[in-house]
Amino acid sequence: MVLPRTLTRRELNRAALSRQLLLERAAASPAEAVEHLVGLHAQLPQNPYTALWSRVEDFDADAFSRQMEERSIVRISLQRSTIHTVTARDCLALRPVLQVPQDRTLKSAFGRNLQGVDVDKAAERAREMVRERPMTFAEIGEELLAEWPGSDARSLGMVARHRLPMVQVPPRGLWRQGGAARHTTAEHWLSAPIERDDAPDGLVMRYLAAFGPASVKDVQAWCGLTRLREVVDRHRDELVVFRDEDGSELFDLPDAPRPNPDTPAPPRFLPEFDNVVLGYKDRRRILPDEAGGHLWPGRNIVRSALLIDGFVGGTWALTTDTKQACATLEVSPFVELSGPQHDALATEAARFLAFHAPESEGTVIGL
Repeated sequence: MVLPRTLTRRELNRAALSRQLLLERAAASPAEAVEHLVGLHAQLPQNPYTALWSRVEDFDADAFSRQMEERSIVRISLQRSTIHTVTARDCLALRPVLQVPQDRTLKSAFGRNLQGVDVDKAAERAREMVRERPMTFAEIGEELLAEWPGSDARSLGMVARHRLPMVQVPPRGLWRQGGAARHTTAEHWLSAPIERDDAPDGLVMRYLAAFGPASVKDVQAWCGLTRLREVVDRHRDELVVFRDEDGSELFDLPDAPRPNPDTPAPPRFLPEFDNVVLGYKDRRRILPDEAGGHLWPGRNIVRSALLIDGFVGGTWALTTDTKQACATLEVSPFVELSGPQHDALATEAARFLAFHAPESEGTVIGL
């Protein structure tokens, strides 16, 4: 019997960078990149713009923002019951597949406050309400209190969030704009029905294309679904199998790129909660052990990451004054930089600052 080949951490790193469009920027449209990546984490509305700038050649943030206004790009709760930016097509296809994490979150976080509430009825009442006008979850909860006066308004609002395919409507998520998180259903916003197929098989295969090679635990950590071993086993004949240095079984698509571990990796600026950081149970292929405290200082806090030689080797922060006249990019490497790495990082930092603050007097500090 031939044993699976062992992939080093550096081999896994270069594979992840390649799949995540971080080894070299992709000559693809932003929508194509978003679909390849199976969405972008977007809890912070401006993060997808940074993520795409680091991944797509000549990324035009204004054009991508217009796609959101035109409804071909949307913001909706998907993987791990968190907000993601996806194409309209993926919104309709992925939402039913990822309903289980939504149900689990509603029960675990809000179930105690929903005793005596007919959750299905509350969800349908919320569906009717947001057809009339987009609403915040707080507004939905307050209106539902009229029918369930002994309940908790916030929890009632969360019924709408977790039981319905609720998209956040603009101006929320537009480039350099703000706005309250108001919602309506995906069906109403896109004038199309949500797909009925909730089988996770296609999602798992797409994950491997964008994140592999990976373990079953990695896939589950990324999407929030469980019991995916049986899905992988159903498709085992279509996959190749490897091991990591700890002996864990990894799966991948046969023709997916797995670059040479010595392939040069340029510096990259990643937003908080970036896909490549959150996409695995075992994050050591991108996050060295010594980097965890820098990037993950507390629960539900994931700082903006700086990739050095493909691994998280620093953090960054961008600040502007109230009139947007001055912008400062503070770069904080926590690894020693070689001369060429320093020069490449300085060049990338200047370009990054010009992207985020083109009309400001910009300064890079920390290098």
